[in-house]
Amino acid sequence: MSRYDPLVYTLMLCACSVSVEAATGWHGLGRPATSEELTSWDIDVRPDGAGLPAGMGSVADGQAIYDEKCASCHGTFGESNDYIALAGGIGTLASANPQRTVGSKLNYATTLWDYINRAMPFNNSKTLSANEVYAVTAYVLNLNEIVSADAVLDQHSLPKVVMPNRDGFTLDHGMSTATGQGDVSNTVCMNDCAPGDIKVTSELPIGFTSQMYGDIQSHFRRFDRPLRPTSASDTTSRGWTLAQSNGCFACHDIDEPRVGPAFSAIASRYGEDPNAVQTLGNKIHTGGSGVWGSVLMPPQTQIPANDLATVVTWILDGAARQ
Repeated sequence: MSRYDPLVYTLMLCACSVSVEAATGWHGLGRPATSEELTSWDIDVRPDGAGLPAGMGSVADGQAIYDEKCASCHGTFGESNDYIALAGGIGTLASANPQRTVGSKLNYATTLWDYINRAMPFNNSKTLSANEVYAVTAYVLNLNEIVSADAVLDQHSLPKVVMPNRDGFTLDHGMSTATGQGDVSNTVCMNDCAPGDIKVTSELPIGFTSQMYGDIQSHFRRFDRPLRPTSASDTTSRGWTLAQSNGCFACHDIDEPRVGPAFSAIASRYGEDPNAVQTLGNKIHTGGSGVWGSVLMPPQTQIPANDLATVVTWILDGAARQ
């Protein structure tokens, strides 16, 4: 039989068409993503400004937003209360005492916009509008004297901002501290590797993980284990979980003061007040400063009333660990 036998060739074509049909139609699951759904995931912003949405924000507007939602962690002037410093240190990276801040280390202003848009405020991320992100970005850049006090930034002007460290960015170290380890390291054995030579690890500051979220693994559940209904006996567990999921541990700890007072101190002050649940709930919801010092607590308007009452009750009952 010739390798070009027409009967064999025809049979091969039929078999291929059946295989393709089976491969493309067997599962019957899902549907194509809509353009709106794709757009909601397509949020990356590139150095040249590609991906920036329409909008604008001024330094003056950014200051008001920053004072309300950012200063409690990053300091009134970006000097940092407990987290990454945002301002200062420009020109120090090559010195014996480098100060790594947003202003001194980042090489593109669009990276700052992208990070604020994705991750800030830390306890309520992705709640800022595009205009608010432009405004906060402008204010942080002004704190570093990179843009003027009357600057207004938008998707066209932001990519044109030249950062002081445009040509000196490096991955050799982290940003949080001057001696922090780099976020990326690719020095790993690639040839003739002995067992145990390769180890994949991840390390984050304690304040961002264990103190805020506890055991991260506990936040996941297997799909074959249904969630059980919450009962009165679950108050401790639910209060702990809600405090973690709403970012309370970003500024508070159970027994030690951090950016804000310790939960134990709050319980001691308000424990005898019969209206403490409502009083503290209102304070958390509206935010403010002056009760425990000058550090501003941002309004926590994202927490539903029932969840807020559960968190406050958990604090007043001693903020027991789960």
